[in-house]
Amino acid sequence: MKSVVRACAITTLAAALTITASSNAASESSSMLGFIPTRVSEQRQLEQRFDAQLNANELRAWLKQLSSAPNHVGSAHNKANAEFIRAQLQSWGWDAQLETFEVLYPTLKSHRLELLGDKPFVATLQEPPVAIDATSTRTDGVPQFNAYGGDGDVSGNLVYVNYGMPDDYKELTRLGVNVKGKIVIARYGGGWRGLKPKLAHEQGAIGCIIYSDPRDDGYFAGDTYPNGGWRPAGGAQRGSVLDMPVYAGDPLTPEVGATKNAKRLARADAKTILKIPVLPISYADAEPLLKALGGREAPASWRGALPLTYHVGPSAAKVRLAVTSNWTMHTVYDVIAKIPGSESPNEWVVRGNHHDAWVFGASDPLSGTITLLAEAKAIGALLKSGWKPKRTLVYASWDGEEPGLLGSTEWAETHAAELQNKAVLYLNSDSNARGFLSAGGSHALQKLVNEVSQSVTDPQTQVSVRERLKARIAVRAFERGASEEIKAAAKKAAEGADLPIAALGSGSDFSPFLQHLGIASLNVSYGGEDEESGSYHSNYDSFDHYIRFGDPTFAYGITQAQTVGRLVLRMANADVLPMQFGGLAETIGGYVQELHKLVDDKRKNSEDLAKLLDQKAFTLSTDPTEVVLPPEREAEVPYLDFAALDNAAARLKKSAKAYDDANTNNASSLTLVQRQDLNSLLRGLERTLTSAQGLPRRQWYKHLIYAPGLLTGYGVKTIPGVREAIDEKQWDEANQFVIVTAKALNAFADRLDQATGVLNRGAAR
Repeated sequence: MKSVVRACAITTLAAALTITASSNAASESSSMLGFIPTRVSEQRQLEQRFDAQLNANELRAWLKQLSSAPNHVGSAHNKANAEFIRAQLQSWGWDAQLETFEVLYPTLKSHRLELLGDKPFVATLQEPPVAIDATSTRTDGVPQFNAYGGDGDVSGNLVYVNYGMPDDYKELTRLGVNVKGKIVIARYGGGWRGLKPKLAHEQGAIGCIIYSDPRDDGYFAGDTYPNGGWRPAGGAQRGSVLDMPVYAGDPLTPEVGATKNAKRLARADAKTILKIPVLPISYADAEPLLKALGGREAPASWRGALPLTYHVGPSAAKVRLAVTSNWTMHTVYDVIAKIPGSESPNEWVVRGNHHDAWVFGASDPLSGTITLLAEAKAIGALLKSGWKPKRTLVYASWDGEEPGLLGSTEWAETHAAELQNKAVLYLNSDSNARGFLSAGGSHALQKLVNEVSQSVTDPQTQVSVRERLKARIAVRAFERGASEEIKAAAKKAAEGADLPIAALGSGSDFSPFLQHLGIASLNVSYGGEDEESGSYHSNYDSFDHYIRFGDPTFAYGITQAQTVGRLVLRMANADVLPMQFGGLAETIGGYVQELHKLVDDKRKNSEDLAKLLDQKAFTLSTDPTEVVLPPEREAEVPYLDFAALDNAAARLKKSAKAYDDANTNNASSLTLVQRQDLNSLLRGLERTLTSAQGLPRRQWYKHLIYAPGLLTGYGVKTIPGVREAIDEKQWDEANQFVIVTAKALNAFADRLDQATGVLNRGAAR
């Protein structure tokens, strides 16, 4: 939702990967987070046995089968894939079932886009087949469509709004351009697609067109398909525009699972369905529309790579945009598979990846689905050999992720109480490809990710994936224009600190678990050396594209399975849940300092702007023959009282150090009952960082540290209750959430202190 070797060579590669990873593990330290020393060797041997089951040939075969036909919600092949995944899991010894939900999922009934006037043009709205791509000739997939946009048949003059983000509309105001009553055309990028029509509607536009500009996603980036992996002229990016920053899942059943008899909203009352028609198009279809624009030349930063002069408009001729959808209920098919824990069956390790796609979905998401299958098969082999996990394993293959996290959200909402009581981890993945490790999530799991990444070997360089990522961070920090954040990360890594994991916004199935239920979560993948982004959400996200430009040897499919497999197995088997809190406390302390700087920067910007306006600097510095209005004066920025948040962050740092020290020194001395008490405290820790009332204007999001931004979509906002209030200049609300967030951090520290007490009592025996 976010890029051809012979079979015998693939088999040899898989074997080599297993041997290398095993030898790498053997050379590691005898310590392992969460395990008493006498059990470390046993766990490493288990992981080597797990690795031995991984087979790149199987990954390739599964991908070819799963991506052989359109795989969207409601398609026959999507259901068949769910049934196939269930059957495979059952054959490997898992208790696997289908769990279904009934959701509102619109499908395209008709669409049309045309330029009227003296030089008429009708958009093709169809991706041409590619000779070497076997599935690209099929026409039974989802057409060019943005799900959950409004229906309408509208005509109006066209205005180019760059990426269609808030700052772009401020720039248009300065240029004297108004979009009220007009149709806007925005390029993909700069922010989540769903914000483009939402903001356009708020500005008074009657329709929204979104196109892929070749500067961002086409020949400017690299060779286009089929010569390279980048988006060809006729390629278009489908996608959902459901207002997920408000709430995820079925728009008619917020907060409750969309079971057959669930109480549903009327469609008109669903807050996440947009109001105006919106349509995604290719840059081949966009070019005649952009050529028709008059008005001022676009600012330099707005110009793409098409062979034309970019103007903001409006166009002299009108554009007609017509979209009609079938607003019907559809069944989504989640596959839920379990292996009960032998010692702590009421502690669950939940692992998920989705199986639905916009069309064929070889990269997104099936490159991740096949690694989940590889993990499940390897775990099944361990099970048949007599091994059992200490904690219950739950493997899930979600349906309906692409339209709006439908399958995962409805399952999480249906089982909310049980998950909040039992789940110790939700581990998500989505697409996977050749390149570098990418991990984000709850920062109490940062040390675990670092330990695991040190034990997995990169298949291209034969060093650990952690060492390769560390080298990349160092090089990026050295490059001109490097951010202070990347420089700081490189400096700490050079000093031996853990590599940072990212904070999670949204865009995949971790959201309902982390941000709605408050369950510790991770999202893990590989990529960065592929060219799969050029096929994203298009007809060309195919098996043939992936085996050339994604992960041709499936080496990183094996690497992903090794990485996630270790995370799952260590979380399932650890004597004490493998969490460490020093990194979390440092990270949150950094977020608090960012809030101080954000307010200070806003105050200085407001003061500097006022001086420039008083001096008439904007008027004097502008070409007199061009009408460019000065920016609007900003209100004075008050001084916020961050004391409660500063004190809570300082206390958390102290509590985290006390726990980490006690865990290092005393964990091996605990009795079984004490370990159970400790794990019970750790299991509920993440939930203390949530608020039952949720965030302002979007109560579904309850996490006070991580959330997608209301105006960023997928992009994360940390300490969102405070940060977004500052962004929106809601000063009373900012002060309110300083207190709310500080109370949550203190509650976290209280519970962590209790856990430290358990560890210290164990040492006193």
